[in-house]
Amino acid sequence: MHPNHNHSTKTLPLRLVAWEITRSCNLACKHCRAEAHPEPFAGELTTKEAMDLIDTFPATGDPVVIFTGGEPLLRPDVFDLVAYASSLGLRCVMAPNGTLITRENAGLMKQSGIQRCSISIDGPTAPEHDLFRGVPGAFDQAMTGIEHLKRAGIPFQINTTVTRDNLDKFKDIFQLAHNLGAVAWHIFMLVPTGRGSEISDQAISAREYEEVLNWFYDFRKTTDMHLKATCAPHYYRIMRQRARQDNIAVTKENFGLDAMSRGCLGGIGFCFISHTGQVQPCGYLELDCGNIRKQPFPEIWKGSSRFLELRDINQYKGKCGICEYHRVCGGCRARAFTMEKDHLAPEPLCTYEPARTKKD
Repeated sequence: MHPNHNHSTKTLPLRLVAWEITRSCNLACKHCRAEAHPEPFAGELTTKEAMDLIDTFPATGDPVVIFTGGEPLLRPDVFDLVAYASSLGLRCVMAPNGTLITRENAGLMKQSGIQRCSISIDGPTAPEHDLFRGVPGAFDQAMTGIEHLKRAGIPFQINTTVTRDNLDKFKDIFQLAHNLGAVAWHIFMLVPTGRGSEISDQAISAREYEEVLNWFYDFRKTTDMHLKATCAPHYYRIMRQRARQDNIAVTKENFGLDAMSRGCLGGIGFCFISHTGQVQPCGYLELDCGNIRKQPFPEIWKGSSRFLELRDINQYKGKCGICEYHRVCGGCRARAFTMEKDHLAPEPLCTYEPARTKKD
């Protein structure tokens, strides 16, 4: 599905919704937008509100529902919510941090319909990962959690946030993911918001960004594991530039789903719903697009003025608006908002200069 950005009124199917079912968490990760703590936060959706929200998901398309947080396992009714969403035929996945997974709750995940878990690992060894996660023992607990997932028969992927500190450890982190039996490895480019803004010194430069994504393109050829670059819209440009050099067609056969996808999907095929029901383009871009307590979710998805802006190429400023790769990239809107104070500004960490300089 390639969205047609010139028709801002076009309703696009929702492919993926990240739902922060709770902001409570047992870790204090350096990059997290949630600034989390273990007690429940005020204003979280009640079980009934959450069930009513799930009822509306099919009206937006057939989205994959990511149960995230905070730490989703800290929400007492999490398995009721998953079971209900599964009963509607929705694909349910979960993003726990791994430290709270037990034999019992791994069994409940499987039973309620969780089809995949993502576990974040940001260093190849315990000291490196624990430093990033803010809690000693987090690495070993996550490794134990992964073993419980494997025993329960739940596929898992490893997510890694790219920082200056772990750039040179990437092969080691991949090797760990491979040895553990992960079905995929997703690298996430740091978006400096929330607690993440405190580690802006860890953000890599535009040039390093380009180097990492070119390395990723080459590294992808060395493994059968599914690799994906997230919060890295430029990868979809680099993939096409490099494929052209290599005389490879950008097809599903050659590049899997990456050939069919777009860089920044915020408001286009993806959105985020907060613990209080606020809808945003993504978890890192805190633009209020509506609240499900005030307006039905499908109406927000189809008609939010913020989402309509993001679906219309004419709204984008500077080089992002004229770039020949706009349709497959779009730039990271959260980084534009954080660094340029404008979600429609050009992506600040992109070195590419479009073929056209101003609207010809």
